[in-house]
Amino acid sequence: MRKTLFWAMLALAVQAWAAPQAVVDAVQAPAWRDRAGRVEPLAPGMALQSRDRIRTGEGSRVYLKLADGSTVKLGENGVLLAERLGPGERQFYSAALDVAKGAFRFTTDKLRRLSRRDISIRVATVTAGIRGTDIWGKTEPERDFVCLLEGRIGVSHQDGDSREMSEPLTFYVAPRGQPPKGIEKADPETVKKWAAETEIQSGAGALRRGGQWKLLLARADSQQEALEVFDRLAAAGYPPSIRPRVADGVVRYEILLRGLANRAEAEALAAGLRARLGLEAKVTR
Repeated sequence: MRKTLFWAMLALAVQAWAAPQAVVDAVQAPAWRDRAGRVEPLAPGMALQSRDRIRTGEGSRVYLKLADGSTVKLGENGVLLAERLGPGERQFYSAALDVAKGAFRFTTDKLRRLSRRDISIRVATVTAGIRGTDIWGKTEPERDFVCLLEGRIGVSHQDGDSREMSEPLTFYVAPRGQPPKGIEKADPETVKKWAAETEIQSGAGALRRGGQWKLLLARADSQQEALEVFDRLAAAGYPPSIRPRVADGVVRYEILLRGLANRAEAEALAAGLRARLGLEAKVTR
């Protein structure tokens, strides 16, 4: 019995270590992942690891799902470095995220808010230690700040200032090149505007895990032609795929974008690609 329990626990441990420590949940393109000098367009379901850098372009949004159930949202023209992802020395979930540019939101899974975790988010000069919480923050040319929406956090500044925050709709402000201002009250309407900067917009053509609709972007008679379209889309921050088709003994290639939730989202993305890249896309399932 004891031996059986040992092997069962070992199998669970192996699964836990093998599972992705973070995955891309949704993308409002363009967005990219930088890994070891290689640049790839961000795609739903893409696994992330320590030292990956996420970049978003104009009008972009990205949702990341961490292994502890938390969600990280990144707004347009943002840069987020996953400095560390995975179990720490004490085996519970650990992560260190560095928001070098732009706006972010971090939300703990409500069903797991009491779970042990060691997560910190650095917003340029300000670092927030995460507990069961919902926070929003941004680094701007003139300041860095973190706003507490719900829960508790500990914040610290690179000059040594450290505070505890537990009152909702308060934010910690650090002007660029000056001592921190400390904790201030946030106007609810202002917070709504901030939050919109990290939310995927309905009808913007976002790609999501489990999305069943897709766009047929082009057909090519050769692999070379297909790869040219593929590379153009990838460089622009869109995650294409190539599907070979055989008809009458002849192989042709279809270039697709997958992961759209419904026809409306697919049509919106098709319109955006037409305007940005001059591609005529066909909506399909």
